[in-house]
Amino acid sequence: MTQILTHTPLWVFGLFFGLVYLGYLQSRTRQVSRGRLIVLPLAMLAWSLYSVWSTFDAHLTALAAWACAWVAVVVIGLAWVPSRRVAYDASTAQFTVPGSWMPLALMMGIFFFRYAVAVIHATNPDVFGTTTAVVVVAGTYGLFSGMFMARALRVLAVMKSQRLVERNA
Repeated sequence: MTQILTHTPLWVFGLFFGLVYLGYLQSRTRQVSRGRLIVLPLAMLAWSLYSVWSTFDAHLTALAAWACAWVAVVVIGLAWVPSRRVAYDASTAQFTVPGSWMPLALMMGIFFFRYAVAVIHATNPDVFGTTTAVVVVAGTYGLFSGMFMARALRVLAVMKSQRLVERNA
């Protein structure tokens, strides 16, 4: 374990602490705009795609597994009823989003999964030569980033449902 940690670039530790701080901020109820709401899911989407690409290059099976997992999680997430705890204020165009530790858990999941994949790739790259490994790793990245996107889309759905109620009133 010491060997692994000593060969870890310093920026990885900075990224870890940055993600912990960002996750902590997500644990508090906050006001966010539509643009800010979508930044984190897009960043996690980009990071997970980069992770797939850096591990498997343009491997079609990896990209397909990532896309299938991402789409499945987003579709399932959209089937859920929007949170009753989220509020949208049309006058300020701001959402009140309740705090949750789930984003921190997802960020840590992505971080540690990516770290483990990088360690395995560096020490035994042949492990990722099987189709099963490709599908599991790429699908896991898709699952994590899909959860971020589904959550953001459920929050945005509150705005759309409020607009429908206002039109019908």
